Amino acid sequence: MKMIPLGQSTTQITNYCLGTMTWGSQTPEADAFRQMDMALEAGINIVDTAEMYPVNPVRAETVGDTEAILGCWIAANPARRADFVLATKVAGRNEGFVRPGQDITGPTFLEAFEGSLKRLNTDRIDLYQMHWPNRGSYHFRQIWDYDPSGQDKAATLAHMGDVLDAAESLVKAGKLGHLALSNDSAWGTAQWLRLSEERGLPRIASIQNEYSLLCRQFDSDLAELAVNEHVTLLAFSPLAAGLLTGKYQGGAVPEGSRMSLNETLSGRKTDRADQAVAAYHEIADRHGLDPIHMALAFTVQRPFPVCSILGATTSDQLAYILSGLEVTLSDEVLAEINTTHRAIPMPY
Repeated sequence: MKMIPLGQSTTQITNYCLGTMTWGSQTPEADAFRQMDMALEAGINIVDTAEMYPVNPVRAETVGDTEAILGCWIAANPARRADFVLATKVAGRNEGFVRPGQDITGPTFLEAFEGSLKRLNTDRIDLYQMHWPNRGSYHFRQIWDYDPSGQDKAATLAHMGDVLDAAESLVKAGKLGHLALSNDSAWGTAQWLRLSEERGLPRIASIQNEYSLLCRQFDSDLAELAVNEHVTLLAFSPLAAGLLTGKYQGGAVPEGSRMSLNETLSGRKTDRADQAVAAYHEIADRHGLDPIHMALAFTVQRPFPVCSILGATTSDQLAYILSGLEVTLSDEVLAEINTTHRAIPMPY
């Protein structure tokens, strides 16, 4: 695995990260513990979670359970806490499953942070991410009807300043390492960066957005920002919620799979997505590559800083993923991938 800087900081992270969003729903605690051990043994040094996890589905009754499971592992392995960067997220406006549905503000940011510290059995969160912006987002298939015309710029900037002040108080207390975004835009990220620089407040280190062979919106504008402003992409769903494994091709829905719980994979399952998956599998077959390993290798070979989040329902799935993390794609394979992308862009 490759080591990359987290933003413009001196913190070094591996270019693959362990994701945890199914822990406590599809993934029981014992298997989650195995995944932690396996990831650290493989050399991964960053683990990502969120206060709203687990998913499939998100429910008020289970919010925080994933952090609690990770916290139990930390309590059982205190000497290993220093071996990895711990990343979690504060939920913003929602359907009432947490706080109940409030925007992110300075006070809610601090309240959520303290709750995560307690569940995680730690005194420090290395990377704290805002799960989505208060003003809304074009992510999660909302781009087709995205309308920013109702945004209040002054209110947005005031909110950003409020949260940056709260983050600064946590940094000074030694509780917070780095501040980060998730599901945000180029404009939003640029404003966070500008305000932090003008006021000498914590700088955005990373942005966690969806990125895969099937979802390449980041290429259009955020890639340029990431390079020039040193903002690392934490790429979630690099296997497109399992579509790129091929297990859903031909209408198949394996028992216990994400699609068995979420029929459309949150809007990702489309005829064009099936067409694109078939085309990418053909590329892998021609070059003797495993399609899963090819899809993951693609994400970490982009011309901007990327750490790709590996999510696995079971430790057996994680073992298979880990076996291919040294795969590097040739220029020929990358050219064929781009040809397919031009032919089938934005399949969902």
